[in-house]
Amino acid sequence: MTFLNTREFARELDSQDTLNHYQDQFIFPKVNDKRVIYFTGNSLGLQPKRTKAYIDEVMNDWAELAVEGHFYAQKPWWDYQERFAEPLSKIVGALPSEVTVMNTLTVNLHLLMVSFYQPTATRYKIICEEKAFPSDQYMFQSQVDFHGYKPEEAIVEIKRREGEHNIRLEDVLAKIEEVGDELALVLIGGVNYYTGQVFDIKTITAAGQKAGAKVGWDLAHAAGNIKLQLHDWNVDFAAWCSYKYMNSGPGNASGCFVHEKHHNDSSLPRFAGWWGHNKERRFKMEPVFDPVHGAGGWQISNLPVLSLAPYLASVEMFAEVGMDALIAKRDHITSYLEFILHEIDKEVKGNFEIITPSKPEERASQLSVFLHGEGRSLFDYLMKNGVITDWREPNVIRLAPVPLYCSYEDMYDFGQILKNGILAK
Repeated sequence: MTFLNTREFARELDSQDTLNHYQDQFIFPKVNDKRVIYFTGNSLGLQPKRTKAYIDEVMNDWAELAVEGHFYAQKPWWDYQERFAEPLSKIVGALPSEVTVMNTLTVNLHLLMVSFYQPTATRYKIICEEKAFPSDQYMFQSQVDFHGYKPEEAIVEIKRREGEHNIRLEDVLAKIEEVGDELALVLIGGVNYYTGQVFDIKTITAAGQKAGAKVGWDLAHAAGNIKLQLHDWNVDFAAWCSYKYMNSGPGNASGCFVHEKHHNDSSLPRFAGWWGHNKERRFKMEPVFDPVHGAGGWQISNLPVLSLAPYLASVEMFAEVGMDALIAKRDHITSYLEFILHEIDKEVKGNFEIITPSKPEERASQLSVFLHGEGRSLFDYLMKNGVITDWREPNVIRLAPVPLYCSYEDMYDFGQILKNGILAK
């Protein structure tokens, strides 16, 4: 399609967009009494209007039933998490038994590493990407330290080539082969938080397992954003947060995946708790742990139903829309945003550099842009004029045109505000 940088063209695209009406199902902040253009769904998604009803339902059941709500609430609390199995499995490409919800992201990755990072004297190294999200870096450091290894020896980072912003697949595969028999675990972010690069999960997983390692994925920026087939790709484990592209609210519960090939492996260590115990016998208070079959066996504590309620509202919206429709719009609106950036760059004689890969299969709902020659003042101008975006040092803005609530006219308006901000200097 040939794009045009006009309001009329953007409105025409919106009129053809089958997901356009979902924008009205979200609550937008306002700046200067106008609805904002919201580009930070890669950090915290907007609140769906339906969320409050899900929370109110739990509050009302608590008020009217108190403890009996565990069994007699409209959605009984003791198995509330089971309502996620079907919709979440479709979002991440899994069997329903392979997914569950619990805790928060880094906590879950730590718990999964109890099972899947079992270093030996000769096989103890972890491969991750350079400049992984800091929480992952701290997790790796503390895990290898806990097992008695030095982080500088046990953690192997795959680096970008000099002058390049993204990590090449061939360099990932070469590093796996190089570490070889010393490799215990590959654990990488499925989508890099800074550049928006999407990694080839299928190919990397196969290579890591061929080397004799377990392979897991931090899907914080991937779940609800890219097409995932975790079961078919034979991924050992994964975890993700729910408050970015999945719009469940600040700091909310995490999702987990454990491949079914591990469900009957009694040799796998795990940290246990009563909510992971045999559901039918849980309230018999038995002394010996008998895990729930499937990913639910990794649950530990009674689940926070008030936190799960907005997450359930979100996954049910995803079930209505379907990942295929989301991804189709994601690719199209991201391409339109890319076009707008190039057009504005030409108009202002600027020097923008999009560091996110240009190939559709290597990016998702994010463009990270180096604004060469521009400073923090441009970001401040955007924010004051109703464009909610994200600034990363030294001068990168991250733009996430989330398909559920961003419009093509938003992309056009952003371009005009960006141009005015540069010309106003």
